[in-house]
Parts: sequence; structure tokens; C-alpha cells
Amino acid sequence: IAKPAEQTPLIAGFAVAMLHEAGVPRNVLQMVPGRGETLGQDLVGNGRIAGVAFTGSTETARAIESRMATSLDPAARRVAETGGLNAMIIDSTALPEQAIQDIISSSFQSAGQRCSASRMLYVQNEIYGQFTEMLFGAMDELKIGDPWDPSTDVGPLIDVESRNRVASHIDRARSEGRLLKQCDAPDVGNFVGPAVIRVDGIEDLGEEIFGPVVHLAKFAEADIGRIVNSINDSGYGLTFGLHSRIDARVQDIASKLKVGNIYINRNQIGAVVGSQPFGGEGLSGTGPKAGGPEYQAAFLQTETVGTELTDGPTAEIGAVQAILDKAELMRSTETIHVKMPGPTGETNDLIHVPRGTVLCLGPTPEIAAEQARQAESVGCVAIQVAPGASGALSVSGHLPRTALATLTGIDAVALWSDFEDQRTARRALAGRSGPLVPLVTSRDLASRCQMERHVCTDTTAAGGNATLYSQVAADIIS
Repeated sequence: IAKPAEQTPLIAGFAVAMLHEAGVPRNVLQMVPGRGETLGQDLVGNGRIAGVAFTGSTETARAIESRMATSLDPAARRVAETGGLNAMIIDSTALPEQAIQDIISSSFQSAGQRCSASRMLYVQNEIYGQFTEMLFGAMDELKIGDPWDPSTDVGPLIDVESRNRVASHIDRARSEGRLLKQCDAPDVGNFVGPAVIRVDGIEDLGEEIFGPVVHLAKFAEADIGRIVNSINDSGYGLTFGLHSRIDARVQDIASKLKVGNIYINRNQIGAVVGSQPFGGEGLSGTGPKAGGPEYQAAFLQTETVGTELTDGPTAEIGAVQAILDKAELMRSTETIHVKMPGPTGETNDLIHVPRGTVLCLGPTPEIAAEQARQAESVGCVAIQVAPGASGALSVSGHLPRTALATLTGIDAVALWSDFEDQRTARRALAGRSGPLVPLVTSRDLASRCQMERHVCTDTTAAGGNATLYSQVAADIIS
């Protein structure tokens, strides 16, 4: 069942019609347009739904998960791709003309109405003055108007509500003396002129502004490590851009970021299926990545494991939290790299990283041990909580499922018990603040204990490389 955003039923209907024409049976794919707060809630609360894939805001994703936890099978899969406070760093070695072009496209293309769009721009002190002058000059060349005109660079926002929300954000910055630049826009229609707003850093962004607005901060070279930490601390992890010709810096930053898609020396929008699998982590999504090798599996039924609860003591919640706090210091940085195809002059690396800390709730000690084995096999830290569980990272007893709403340091929960126990656990997880935490009821736990990150590098931006030259030579010879 395809339920498009209420603002986009016509283009969604066109897409579904093309799929039907291509051979997808009508009883396999149906479109149901309507408002999210009414029809959407009814759909995700219908017990016949086996899974939900959602694209939208983090707040709506939480509301959907709460509805699913109450009404659907606890094993119902949820795939969410939500928003981001996407940052780009420009250091003093960057190629300024290319960086400007990539900022313009990343921040203002589609009027900034892309979840991957650049929202936060850091420019190094040494080039800040000249660079911003070039940026503002490039903005002056943008044509804002009718999107049907091929010469238009920036069209309108999707509706008046979105237009007013973005305009209010810009007006507030203007009143505070932080609006550095804004382009003129047509008076008629839902237009907002592309704008640049001064901030101290990403910590000043309380929410995603879904429009043609980029927030700008200057930085000293010694602050790069602090900036990376601030990006991670924001909780969002969708896209990131870096313009630098220092290979060691590129590798260091890319290895430390908790971001789904990292783009080096290019724009940070327009991910390509099969080359740059797309999706974030933390407050920006649940994975797996759209267009990646793990995506199809999210839409397949899996074997769930059902085991009756046995009598046993109640685990002490404080003891469980103490072990979770300890596990925070034990997290692995082990990675597996997979080369993805792409055009000559660009490298695409898909990286599998451990999800983090997996709470293995059995419900028997043998099952908890098997869950821990699978989680640890892909680099996760496994905490076993079940009657009779033993070991340094174990607590003997049944964990009250309501505790799942408040325990911190959990990245996934494995529970192979009965239907009602699993439903209680999922309801508790749905009540958590922060990122959505998956409940894994299927026997194949290991595949759910990894996250995907992707690094796309434009190798031509550094002046070319041996791979490019050898490929060109091979093409000439052939």
C-alpha cells in the first residue's frame, strides 16, 4: 500500500500507474492518498500490515512506531528514513570554485527540500572572507521562479505552511542580526529566497529547516576535532560533506563520523541506487540503506522464535544499567568495507559497522547466550539478562519490560519469547526518547546488529589520480 504525502498525490499516482504498466499486478500495489494524521494512523494501526517503510520527520516516525507497537505483530518490520542537520566542512585546501558549486547544489537545489541537503556550513578562518564573497556572488546568479522553466535554479516550497515556517526562521535571524545574505524571490507563490544565516555551530540548530537555508560558521584548524564531536553529539546522522585535499584529514574525519552518507569533494545530494546506498542513523533513520544490498531483506518475512517465559527472579534494573554504562566504553570500531560500482573518477565504499550494544533478553539463559554469540560475531557488545545468565556482562533474572523505556545505552534488543511479552517490550521501546531502537524477534539476529555507512569520494577534485589515468589509457588502447 503506497500512501504518499498529502501534498504529492498526483506525482505518486503517476509513479504507481507506471509501475502497473510495467507489469506490477494491481492487487500487489495499491495507492491510497489521504492525510497522515487520519489515514496514515489507520493504515499503520491495521493488524494486517506486516511492515512499514516511512520517509519523513523524526517526530512522525516516533508516532508511527508507537502505533505499530500497540496494534501490529511485534515482529512487524519498520524502516524509517528521517531528517538531518547535515553539515559540510570546507578547509583552507579546498578547491573554492568546486566547493561553491557543491554548496549551491547541496543547499539550494530543489529549494532545499531534500532530506540530504546541506544545512550547516563550516568554513576555515583563513579563507572565510574570500570564500563567502564568492558564495554570495554565486547566489546572486541564481534564478528563482517557475519550476517548469528549464532555466530556473530554485522553485517554490511545497505549500504555504512550509513557506511560512522557513520564512519565520529567516525573519528571526534577521531581527537578531544574523542574516548574512538572502536572494530576492517572487512575491506571488510559496517562494523563499535562498539565505545564509550566521551561527556558532551545529549546536545552534534546534531543528531541521526544510528549505533553501544554510547556516554558516567559521572555524580554526585546531577546532576540527571539536566540530566532528558536535556533529555526532547532535544525534542526527544522515549526510555529511567535506572539501579538503589532505588525505589524512579526510580519512580521520570519515572514520570518526556517525553519519550514514559521507561525501568527499563533491555535493552531498543525489545518491545513486547501487553506487551510494542511502540512509542515516541515530535520529536520521533506522537502516537498512535504500538502494543497498541489505534493503530487500527488510521486506521479506523472517522466522520468528517463540519461547514461553519460565519462572525466575526479577533482574535488578540498576545492575543492568551499570553494565550498560560499562559497555559504552567497550564498543568496537571494527568495520567491513565493500567496494560499490560507480563512474571513473569516483570511489564508493560501503562500510558495515557494529550497531553498538545489544540487550539479549533470552528468555532462557541458553537463548540469551545464543543471541550474545550472534551479536558479538559482528562486533557488538552483548549484555545478557535472563534467569540463570552468567558472565561478566550478564544479570540473572527477568528484566521488567517497562524498563526498556528508560534504560540508556541500548542500540538493539533481542527477545525470542511469546507474543504478548514481545508486544509489551516493543511498546516500552516505542516510548523511548532519542533514536528508534529495534526489537529483534527473528532467529537471524546478526544481520540486524550491523549498520551501514557509505563514503563517496570524487577523486578528480584532488587533481586526478593514477586510477583515473590508467582507466583512460586502457580505454584508448582498447
